[in-house]
Amino acid sequence: MSEPLVARMRGFGTTIFAEMSALAVRTGAINLGQGFPDEDGPAAMLEAAVEAIRGGGNQYPPGPGLPELREAVAAQKLDRYGLAYDPATEVYVTVGATEGIAASVLALAGPGDEVIAFEPTYDSYAATVALAGATLRPVLLRPDGDRFTFDPDELRAAVTPRTRLLLVNSPHNPAGTVFTREELQVIADVCREHDLVAVTDEVYEYLTYDGARHVPLATLEGMRERTLTVSSVGKTFSVTGWKTGWVTGPAAYVRAVQTVKQFLTYATGGPWQRATAYALRHEMPWVEELRRSLEAKRDRLVTGLEAAGFKTFRPQGTYFVQADIRPLGFTDGMELARALPERAGVVAIPTQVFYQRPENGAHFVRFAFCKRESVIDEAVERLSRLS
Repeated sequence: MSEPLVARMRGFGTTIFAEMSALAVRTGAINLGQGFPDEDGPAAMLEAAVEAIRGGGNQYPPGPGLPELREAVAAQKLDRYGLAYDPATEVYVTVGATEGIAASVLALAGPGDEVIAFEPTYDSYAATVALAGATLRPVLLRPDGDRFTFDPDELRAAVTPRTRLLLVNSPHNPAGTVFTREELQVIADVCREHDLVAVTDEVYEYLTYDGARHVPLATLEGMRERTLTVSSVGKTFSVTGWKTGWVTGPAAYVRAVQTVKQFLTYATGGPWQRATAYALRHEMPWVEELRRSLEAKRDRLVTGLEAAGFKTFRPQGTYFVQADIRPLGFTDGMELARALPERAGVVAIPTQVFYQRPENGAHFVRFAFCKRESVIDEAVERLSRLS
Protein backbone atom coordinates (compact mmCIF):
# COMPACT_ATOMS: atom_id res chain seq x y z
CA MET A 1 0.00 0.00 0.00
CA SER A 2 1.31 3.43 -0.89
CA GLU A 3 1.89 6.17 1.69
CA PRO A 4 -1.61 7.43 2.62
CA LEU A 5 -0.54 10.91 3.72
CA VAL A 6 -0.59 13.57 1.01
CA ALA A 7 2.87 14.56 -0.17
CA ARG A 8 2.79 18.14 1.10
CA MET A 9 2.33 16.92 4.70
CA ARG A 10 4.88 14.10 4.76
CA GLY A 11 7.49 16.25 6.43
CA PHE A 12 5.26 16.68 9.47
CA GLY A 13 5.06 13.94 12.05
CA THR A 14 3.88 13.99 15.64
CA THR A 15 4.39 17.47 17.09
CA ILE A 16 7.40 17.97 19.32
CA PHE A 17 5.04 19.03 22.11
CA ALA A 18 3.24 15.68 22.11
CA GLU A 19 6.56 13.82 21.95
CA MET A 20 8.21 15.68 24.80
CA SER A 21 5.12 15.76 27.03
CA ALA A 22 4.78 12.00 26.60
CA LEU A 23 8.46 11.67 27.53
CA ALA A 24 7.81 13.71 30.67
CA VAL A 25 4.97 11.38 31.68
CA ARG A 26 6.97 8.25 30.94
CA THR A 27 10.02 9.36 32.93
CA GLY A 28 8.32 11.39 35.66
CA ALA A 29 10.37 14.42 34.61
CA ILE A 30 9.37 18.03 35.29
CA ASN A 31 7.76 19.35 32.12
CA LEU A 32 9.22 22.76 31.26
CA GLY A 33 8.59 22.00 27.60
CA GLN A 34 4.96 22.54 26.64
CA GLY A 35 3.62 25.96 27.56
CA PHE A 36 0.71 25.32 29.85
CA PRO A 37 0.34 26.77 33.36
CA ASP A 38 -0.03 24.49 36.36
CA GLU A 39 -2.47 26.87 38.06
CA ASP A 40 -5.97 27.83 36.91
CA GLY A 41 -7.32 31.19 35.87
CA PRO A 42 -9.56 33.49 37.95
CA ALA A 43 -12.14 31.66 40.05
CA ALA A 44 -15.06 33.86 38.99
CA MET A 45 -14.30 33.15 35.32
CA LEU A 46 -14.26 29.41 35.99
CA GLU A 47 -17.55 29.71 37.85
CA ALA A 48 -19.02 31.60 34.88
CA ALA A 49 -18.24 28.58 32.70
CA VAL A 50 -19.86 26.23 35.22
CA GLU A 51 -22.94 28.45 35.38
CA ALA A 52 -23.15 28.46 31.58
CA ILE A 53 -23.06 24.66 31.51
CA ARG A 54 -25.66 24.31 34.27
CA GLY A 55 -27.77 27.01 32.64
CA GLY A 56 -28.22 24.98 29.48
CA GLY A 57 -25.72 26.68 27.17
CA ASN A 58 -24.50 23.35 25.81
CA GLN A 59 -25.79 23.31 22.23
CA TYR A 60 -24.29 24.89 19.14
CA PRO A 61 -23.64 28.59 19.60
CA PRO A 62 -23.79 30.84 16.52
CA GLY A 63 -21.04 29.97 14.06
CA PRO A 64 -19.36 33.41 14.27
CA GLY A 65 -19.42 33.24 18.07
CA LEU A 66 -21.72 34.41 20.83
CA PRO A 67 -22.59 38.10 20.39
CA GLU A 68 -21.56 38.82 23.99
CA LEU A 69 -18.03 37.55 23.34
CA ARG A 70 -17.67 39.36 20.04
CA GLU A 71 -18.81 42.54 21.75
CA ALA A 72 -16.36 42.01 24.62
CA VAL A 73 -13.49 41.46 22.18
CA ALA A 74 -14.41 44.62 20.25
CA ALA A 75 -14.55 46.58 23.50
CA GLN A 76 -11.12 45.25 24.54
CA LYS A 77 -9.58 46.28 21.21
CA LEU A 78 -11.06 49.76 21.47
CA ASP A 79 -10.24 50.34 25.13
CA ARG A 80 -6.68 49.04 25.03
CA TYR A 81 -5.51 49.94 21.54
CA GLY A 82 -7.97 52.43 20.09
CA LEU A 83 -8.92 49.96 17.36
CA ALA A 84 -12.61 50.05 16.45
CA TYR A 85 -14.12 46.80 15.13
CA ASP A 86 -17.76 46.03 14.38
CA PRO A 87 -18.53 42.99 16.55
CA ALA A 88 -21.11 41.77 14.03
CA THR A 89 -18.83 41.70 10.98
CA GLU A 90 -15.22 42.23 12.08
CA VAL A 91 -14.86 39.84 15.03
CA TYR A 92 -14.99 36.07 14.58
CA VAL A 93 -14.60 33.37 17.24
CA THR A 94 -12.37 30.36 16.58
CA VAL A 95 -11.24 27.16 18.29
CA GLY A 96 -8.19 28.78 19.80
CA ALA A 97 -5.63 30.94 18.08
CA THR A 98 -4.18 27.97 16.21
CA GLU A 99 -7.41 27.53 14.27
CA GLY A 100 -7.68 31.27 13.76
CA ILE A 101 -4.25 31.35 12.15
CA ALA A 102 -4.96 28.23 10.11
CA ALA A 103 -8.29 29.51 8.82
CA SER A 104 -6.70 32.85 7.93
CA VAL A 105 -3.86 31.26 5.98
CA LEU A 106 -6.14 28.73 4.26
CA ALA A 107 -8.53 31.52 3.30
CA LEU A 108 -5.93 33.90 1.90
CA ALA A 109 -3.10 31.77 0.45
CA GLY A 110 -3.07 28.87 -1.96
CA PRO A 111 -0.90 26.85 -4.35
CA GLY A 112 1.82 29.01 -5.86
CA ASP A 113 1.57 31.67 -3.17
CA GLU A 114 4.32 32.47 -0.66
CA VAL A 115 3.95 33.30 3.01
CA ILE A 116 6.70 35.10 4.95
CA ALA A 117 7.19 34.34 8.65
CA PHE A 118 9.87 35.17 11.18
CA GLU A 119 11.93 32.14 12.14
CA PRO A 120 11.99 30.37 14.56
CA THR A 121 8.26 29.95 13.90
CA TYR A 122 5.66 28.29 16.07
CA ASP A 123 5.34 24.82 14.58
CA SER A 124 1.76 25.12 13.32
CA TYR A 125 2.71 27.91 10.91
CA ALA A 126 4.75 25.72 8.57
CA ALA A 127 2.15 22.95 8.68
CA THR A 128 -0.69 25.36 7.93
CA VAL A 129 1.15 26.92 5.00
CA ALA A 130 1.79 23.41 3.66
CA LEU A 131 -1.90 22.53 4.03
CA ALA A 132 -2.71 25.58 1.93
CA GLY A 133 -0.31 24.35 -0.75
CA ALA A 134 1.70 27.55 -0.38
CA THR A 135 5.41 28.01 0.34
CA LEU A 136 6.86 29.35 3.58
CA ARG A 137 9.69 31.85 3.22
CA PRO A 138 11.41 32.37 6.57
CA VAL A 139 13.19 35.51 7.75
CA LEU A 140 15.64 34.74 10.53
CA LEU A 141 15.47 36.29 13.97
CA ARG A 142 19.04 36.47 15.29
CA PRO A 143 20.40 37.27 18.74
CA ASP A 144 21.24 40.93 19.18
CA GLY A 145 22.39 41.51 22.72
CA ASP A 146 19.74 40.09 25.04
CA ARG A 147 16.97 39.73 22.43
CA PHE A 148 16.28 38.39 18.95
CA THR A 149 15.52 40.63 15.99
CA PHE A 150 15.52 40.64 12.17
CA ASP A 151 17.49 42.36 9.46
CA PRO A 152 15.13 44.71 7.57
CA ASP A 153 17.03 44.08 4.34
CA GLU A 154 16.45 40.33 4.69
CA LEU A 155 12.74 40.94 5.16
CA ARG A 156 12.58 43.09 2.05
CA ALA A 157 14.58 40.55 0.07
CA ALA A 158 12.18 37.76 1.07
CA VAL A 159 9.31 39.39 -0.84
CA THR A 160 8.71 38.07 -4.35
CA PRO A 161 5.89 38.55 -6.86
CA ARG A 162 4.28 35.44 -5.33
CA THR A 163 4.22 36.73 -1.77
CA ARG A 164 0.69 36.94 -0.44
CA LEU A 165 0.88 37.02 3.36
CA LEU A 166 3.21 38.05 6.15
CA LEU A 167 2.82 36.15 9.44
CA VAL A 168 3.84 38.20 12.47
CA ASN A 169 4.04 36.79 16.01
CA SER A 170 4.63 39.35 18.75
CA PRO A 171 5.24 38.77 21.59
CA HIS A 172 7.17 36.04 19.82
CA ASN A 173 7.14 32.35 20.68
CA PRO A 174 9.76 30.91 21.01
CA ALA A 175 12.22 33.84 20.83
CA GLY A 176 10.53 35.96 23.52
CA THR A 177 10.91 39.16 21.48
CA VAL A 178 8.33 41.92 21.65
CA PHE A 179 8.71 43.82 18.39
CA THR A 180 9.33 47.53 18.86
CA ARG A 181 7.31 50.16 17.08
CA GLU A 182 10.33 50.75 14.82
CA GLU A 183 10.51 47.07 13.89
CA LEU A 184 6.78 46.97 13.27
CA GLN A 185 7.08 50.06 11.08
CA VAL A 186 9.51 48.18 8.83
CA ILE A 187 6.99 45.34 8.58
CA ALA A 188 4.17 47.77 7.86
CA ASP A 189 6.20 49.52 5.16
CA VAL A 190 6.86 46.18 3.44
CA CYS A 191 3.17 45.23 3.60
CA ARG A 192 2.03 48.53 2.14
CA GLU A 193 4.70 48.67 -0.53
CA HIS A 194 3.94 45.17 -1.81
CA ASP A 195 0.19 45.09 -1.07
CA LEU A 196 0.54 42.22 1.41
CA VAL A 197 -1.94 41.07 4.03
CA ALA A 198 -0.58 40.60 7.56
CA VAL A 199 -1.81 37.85 9.87
CA THR A 200 -0.69 38.61 13.41
CA ASP A 201 -0.51 36.14 16.29
CA GLU A 202 -0.90 38.18 19.48
CA VAL A 203 -1.85 35.52 22.04
CA TYR A 204 0.75 36.83 24.52
CA GLU A 205 -0.37 40.44 24.14
CA TYR A 206 -0.75 40.98 27.91
CA LEU A 207 2.29 38.98 28.99
CA THR A 208 5.18 41.42 28.50
CA TYR A 209 7.97 42.31 30.92
CA ASP A 210 10.52 44.98 31.84
CA GLY A 211 8.28 47.75 30.56
CA ALA A 212 8.03 46.30 27.04
CA ARG A 213 4.69 47.31 25.51
CA HIS A 214 2.84 45.24 22.96
CA VAL A 215 1.92 47.33 19.91
CA PRO A 216 -0.60 45.71 17.53
CA LEU A 217 0.51 45.96 13.92
CA ALA A 218 -3.03 47.05 13.01
CA THR A 219 -2.53 50.32 14.92
CA LEU A 220 0.14 51.53 12.48
CA GLU A 221 -0.84 53.81 9.62
CA GLY A 222 -2.48 51.97 6.74
CA MET A 223 -2.42 48.58 8.49
CA ARG A 224 -5.88 48.18 9.99
CA GLU A 225 -7.33 47.61 6.52
CA ARG A 226 -4.79 44.87 5.68
CA THR A 227 -4.32 43.05 9.00
CA LEU A 228 -6.06 40.03 10.51
CA THR A 229 -5.27 39.89 14.22
CA VAL A 230 -5.52 36.62 16.16
CA SER A 231 -5.66 36.24 19.93
CA SER A 232 -7.24 33.95 22.51
CA VAL A 233 -8.28 33.37 26.09
CA GLY A 234 -5.81 30.57 26.80
CA LYS A 235 -2.60 32.43 27.64
CA THR A 236 -4.23 35.62 28.92
CA PHE A 237 -6.34 33.81 31.54
CA SER A 238 -4.38 30.57 32.07
CA VAL A 239 -7.01 28.28 30.52
CA THR A 240 -5.13 26.82 27.56
CA GLY A 241 -7.53 23.86 27.43
CA TRP A 242 -10.51 26.04 26.60
CA LYS A 243 -9.30 26.56 23.01
CA THR A 244 -11.28 29.75 22.48
CA GLY A 245 -9.80 32.43 20.25
CA TRP A 246 -10.83 35.20 17.90
CA VAL A 247 -9.88 36.92 14.67
CA THR A 248 -10.42 40.64 14.16
CA GLY A 249 -9.99 42.59 10.95
CA PRO A 250 -11.72 44.16 7.97
CA ALA A 251 -15.11 42.62 7.24
CA ALA A 252 -14.09 41.22 3.84
CA TYR A 253 -11.13 39.38 5.31
CA VAL A 254 -13.15 38.12 8.28
CA ARG A 255 -15.77 36.77 5.84
CA ALA A 256 -12.98 34.92 4.06
CA VAL A 257 -11.88 33.38 7.36
CA GLN A 258 -15.48 32.43 8.13
CA THR A 259 -15.83 30.68 4.78
CA VAL A 260 -12.98 28.34 5.73
CA LYS A 261 -13.55 28.03 9.47
CA GLN A 262 -17.20 27.01 9.17
CA PHE A 263 -16.09 23.84 7.39
CA LEU A 264 -13.36 23.05 9.91
CA THR A 265 -15.22 23.13 13.23
CA TYR A 266 -18.26 25.37 12.61
CA ALA A 267 -18.54 26.55 16.22
CA THR A 268 -16.60 26.87 19.47
CA GLY A 269 -17.80 25.68 22.91
CA GLY A 270 -20.53 28.00 24.17
CA PRO A 271 -19.77 27.85 27.91
CA TRP A 272 -16.15 28.85 27.33
CA GLN A 273 -17.26 31.75 25.15
CA ARG A 274 -19.64 33.03 27.81
CA ALA A 275 -16.97 32.79 30.52
CA THR A 276 -14.39 34.46 28.27
CA ALA A 277 -16.74 37.38 27.65
CA TYR A 278 -17.11 37.75 31.42
CA ALA A 279 -13.34 37.64 31.93
CA LEU A 280 -12.57 40.27 29.27
CA ARG A 281 -14.96 42.66 30.97
CA HIS A 282 -14.20 41.94 34.63
CA GLU A 283 -10.91 40.11 35.19
CA MET A 284 -8.22 42.32 33.67
CA PRO A 285 -6.77 43.20 37.11
CA TRP A 286 -6.19 39.46 37.57
CA VAL A 287 -4.28 39.43 34.28
CA GLU A 288 -1.98 42.22 35.51
CA GLU A 289 -1.24 40.16 38.62
CA LEU A 290 -0.49 37.18 36.37
CA ARG A 291 1.90 39.30 34.31
CA ARG A 292 3.81 40.41 37.40
CA SER A 293 3.94 36.85 38.68
CA LEU A 294 5.29 35.55 35.38
CA GLU A 295 7.93 38.27 35.24
CA ALA A 296 9.20 37.12 38.65
CA LYS A 297 9.09 33.48 37.56
CA ARG A 298 11.02 34.35 34.41
CA ASP A 299 13.74 35.94 36.53
CA ARG A 300 13.76 32.91 38.81
CA LEU A 301 14.22 30.51 35.89
CA VAL A 302 16.82 32.68 34.13
CA THR A 303 18.88 32.94 37.31
CA GLY A 304 18.72 29.19 37.81
CA LEU A 305 19.58 28.34 34.22
CA GLU A 306 22.57 30.67 34.24
CA ALA A 307 23.76 29.17 37.52
CA ALA A 308 23.50 25.75 35.88
CA GLY A 309 25.77 26.93 33.05
CA PHE A 310 23.36 27.88 30.27
CA LYS A 311 23.54 31.21 28.44
CA THR A 312 20.05 32.68 28.41
CA PHE A 313 18.18 35.35 26.49
CA ARG A 314 15.86 37.18 28.88
CA PRO A 315 12.48 37.25 27.12
CA GLN A 316 10.47 40.45 26.87
CA GLY A 317 7.24 38.45 26.70
CA THR A 318 5.58 35.00 26.50
CA TYR A 319 6.10 31.95 28.75
CA PHE A 320 9.53 30.92 27.47
CA VAL A 321 13.29 31.34 27.88
CA GLN A 322 15.72 30.52 25.09
CA ALA A 323 18.88 28.87 26.44
CA ASP A 324 22.15 28.36 24.57
CA ILE A 325 23.51 24.91 25.44
CA ARG A 326 27.06 25.38 24.12
CA PRO A 327 28.57 26.70 27.37
CA LEU A 328 27.75 23.29 28.86
CA GLY A 329 29.57 21.49 26.06
CA PHE A 330 26.49 20.46 24.07
CA THR A 331 25.80 21.35 20.43
CA ASP A 332 22.65 19.42 19.46
CA GLY A 333 19.48 20.62 21.19
CA MET A 334 17.40 17.69 19.97
CA GLU A 335 19.87 15.20 21.34
CA LEU A 336 20.05 17.03 24.67
CA ALA A 337 16.27 17.46 24.97
CA ARG A 338 15.71 13.74 24.48
CA ALA A 339 18.40 12.95 27.04
CA LEU A 340 17.44 15.53 29.68
CA PRO A 341 14.55 13.57 31.23
CA GLU A 342 16.88 10.69 32.09
CA ARG A 343 19.96 12.81 32.83
CA ALA A 344 18.32 15.56 34.86
CA GLY A 345 14.62 14.79 35.23
CA VAL A 346 13.55 17.86 33.22
CA VAL A 347 11.87 18.25 29.82
CA ALA A 348 12.64 21.13 27.42
CA ILE A 349 11.83 21.75 23.77
CA PRO A 350 14.64 21.72 21.19
CA THR A 351 14.35 25.03 19.37
CA GLN A 352 15.65 23.58 16.10
CA VAL A 353 12.19 22.13 15.39
CA PHE A 354 10.99 25.70 14.77
CA TYR A 355 13.37 26.21 11.81
CA GLN A 356 13.27 25.04 8.20
CA ARG A 357 17.01 24.55 8.49
CA PRO A 358 17.44 22.99 11.95
CA GLU A 359 21.11 23.93 12.13
CA ASN A 360 20.05 27.57 12.61
CA GLY A 361 18.66 26.73 16.03
CA ALA A 362 20.53 23.56 16.91
CA HIS A 363 22.28 25.05 19.94
CA PHE A 364 19.11 26.36 21.66
CA VAL A 365 16.51 24.74 23.87
CA ARG A 366 13.32 26.36 25.15
CA PHE A 367 12.21 26.25 28.79
CA ALA A 368 8.76 27.33 30.05
CA PHE A 369 8.40 29.37 33.24
CA CYS A 370 4.58 29.34 33.53
CA LYS A 371 4.87 26.95 36.48
CA ARG A 372 4.72 27.21 40.25
CA GLU A 373 7.86 28.63 41.86
CA SER A 374 8.51 25.34 43.67
CA VAL A 375 8.46 23.51 40.33
CA ILE A 376 10.90 25.98 38.77
CA ASP A 377 13.22 25.70 41.79
CA GLU A 378 13.22 21.92 41.64
CA ALA A 379 13.83 21.96 37.88
CA VAL A 380 16.87 24.26 38.06
CA GLU A 381 18.28 22.27 40.97
CA ARG A 382 18.08 19.16 38.81
CA LEU A 383 19.59 20.97 35.81
CA SER A 384 22.55 22.04 37.93
CA ARG A 385 23.72 18.43 37.77
CA LEU A 386 24.59 18.87 34.09
CA SER A 387 27.54 21.20 34.79
